[in-house]
Amino acid sequence: MKLNAGILTTKLSESKAFYTNILGFGVTFENEFYLLLHTPNHQAEMSFLLPNHPSQHAFFHKPFLGQGMYLTIEVDDVDSIYKELKNKGLPIMVEIRNEPWGDRHFAIEDPNGIGIDIVKYSPQDK
Repeated sequence: MKLNAGILTTKLSESKAFYTNILGFGVTFENEFYLLLHTPNHQAEMSFLLPNHPSQHAFFHKPFLGQGMYLTIEVDDVDSIYKELKNKGLPIMVEIRNEPWGDRHFAIEDPNGIGIDIVKYSPQDK
């Protein structure tokens, strides 16, 4: 089984620029109403669909309203990515920190209002 998270948004070009330029995603497929992106290692994909497009069933017409969703991106070196994004001037929504359960992470926001938690998972000390 493979999961592809999809976001219904009018911000296709902004989403493409953010995920490709900021996070290094690649474009798998794109047309005037749909954008499919993949992570740099090609292990995961996410898509963006223009709301109310006549080619889509009405079930897929309502746009995402910018709240109540987040994505987690697991990385090997969270500190270097944090520094890189900070140097690019990207607003950091949650500053980098260590959690008691072992994670080290920070959070940013995409153009659609989706929170992105960038994390390095570490086993909790016992």
